[in-house]
Amino acid sequence: MGGVGDDEPASKRMKLSFVELRSLSNGSAVTEPIAGSSRGLMARPIKSEGDEEVIGPKGVIKRVEFVRIIAKALYSLGYKKSGALLEEESGTPLHSPVVNLFMQQILDGNWDESVATLPKIGVLDENVVKSASFLILEQKFFELLDGEKVMDALKTLRTEITPLCINNGRVHELSSFIVSPFQCVLAGSPKRDIVRAKSRSKLLEELQKLLPPTIMIPERRLEHLVEQALILQQEACLFHNSLDKDISLYTDHHCGRDQIPSRTLQVLEAHTDEVWFLQFSHNGKYLASSSNDRSAIIWEVDMYGRVALKHKLSGHQKPVSCVSWSSDDQQLLTCGIEEAIRRWDVSSGECLQVFEKAGVGLVSCGWHPDGKCIFSGANDKSICMWEVDGKQLECWKGPRTLKISDLEITSNGKQIISMCRETTILLLDREANAERFIEEDQTITSFSLSRDNRFLLVNLLNQEIHLWNIEGDVNLVAKYKGHKRARFVIRSCFGGLDQSFIASGSEDSQVYIWHRASCELVEALPGHSGAVNCVSWNPANPHMLASASDDRTIRIWGLKDLKYLNVKRAECHSNSNSNGNHYCNGGT
Repeated sequence: MGGVGDDEPASKRMKLSFVELRSLSNGSAVTEPIAGSSRGLMARPIKSEGDEEVIGPKGVIKRVEFVRIIAKALYSLGYKKSGALLEEESGTPLHSPVVNLFMQQILDGNWDESVATLPKIGVLDENVVKSASFLILEQKFFELLDGEKVMDALKTLRTEITPLCINNGRVHELSSFIVSPFQCVLAGSPKRDIVRAKSRSKLLEELQKLLPPTIMIPERRLEHLVEQALILQQEACLFHNSLDKDISLYTDHHCGRDQIPSRTLQVLEAHTDEVWFLQFSHNGKYLASSSNDRSAIIWEVDMYGRVALKHKLSGHQKPVSCVSWSSDDQQLLTCGIEEAIRRWDVSSGECLQVFEKAGVGLVSCGWHPDGKCIFSGANDKSICMWEVDGKQLECWKGPRTLKISDLEITSNGKQIISMCRETTILLLDREANAERFIEEDQTITSFSLSRDNRFLLVNLLNQEIHLWNIEGDVNLVAKYKGHKRARFVIRSCFGGLDQSFIASGSEDSQVYIWHRASCELVEALPGHSGAVNCVSWNPANPHMLASASDDRTIRIWGLKDLKYLNVKRAECHSNSNSNGNHYCNGGT
């Protein structure tokens, strides 16, 4: 094979590859052999890239890289003999002889030798060589301290680590351990583990992350590539909305339309006028709706996915434009048009507080995530913060909001989002007192915040929905088209598994669903007989969607294939119940 030990029989070379490494000086024993010994099998140098063949139908996989990654995976899985045989039969070593020597020196604690070998393994970047040397000498320093060789440790710090002229902060930390090696331990500091040497195999893992992957292949590289391929297949699948995590490697991933809620399972008929707004609770156990009939309703979702009326909330003197759930889903806010905000107890249906401002009508509402405060938008274009007992805490004067505007508060409570002009959304950081803006060319009618607070879905007058990334500098990332909007406020939402879909109401009485990443229209669901004003996707059940319409009804959408449902509906064909619920067999 042209390397050290070629005159030895194969069986002996194999045995040398699996010899146990001796115990480390810090008391921990390493029994894992180096993947590929510097003798025998590993003596053959790695082929240069110009000599590499390509494999696979697309011709993009380099054979040498492919074989090395498979060998690495075999060793990681514990199949050491198989890994060694693959190296021998393919003629492709996992590591070069000098890299194997370097790894062995690390595991044996030969620190000076390993630092001397480091520049010879093929690292061209001097900064990487220095950083790797720092890690090695730091390990040497700690092992000397653990062995109570304080003067030797001090010498290493002064003559070997400090001259590297990097990571000065860490050098100061190391010097403090010379003065009092156990100060962090005695003080109960969370840094107590940094005063002891890590295992040498752990050091090798850290060096592996630092050095170029062509020299030392990262741990679990094959697993990472396979997982990445599976995730990309899921993300590219237009209909992936399944809770089933059992994905096979044997076939390409593909979901059918049966994973999208497209069948009317229930029609809720308790409102007596147009239904303008609805929203599922965070835990998915409740649905709240508001209507032109001046009422709001709390609906309860049972364990089988059936929705039933829990409380009808009365007291507003004007139509109820929106609702907002507290973070624990135990309270609900309702807002009348330019009127008042009411706070309700979800369990009892009791009104706990009325928020009013003399001479000013409130137009939107939202909760602070701690549940102790609420926010309101007002028709004087201001945004106010209130304690739950009705005391106003703070007010940001206009123009901060409009008479018709949504209001969102990020989950950390720091950012308030509202429409400040017809074509502009305000992102107000109330702690830093800083403002950012989303500028549109068209009039904005509504918006919705993603669960991770990174994206904002903006509905426009021109029948487009725009997806904005609001993390850092705001930027437009996607547009969705197809729904109809001419006269009314139409709302959209994120939804489905990992919020991979966008759903929207429409004035043509249909519910529209797009695949979020590709912007491709997935479904247009007929059923309502009036404009669909608002939609909400159950955050706990990717197979449940609700829509609110001018036809005075709410439709609950689920999967067409009833085998996915936990409730028998055979007996529910067109039967109404006393709660204003109408069960359907899938017809419209």
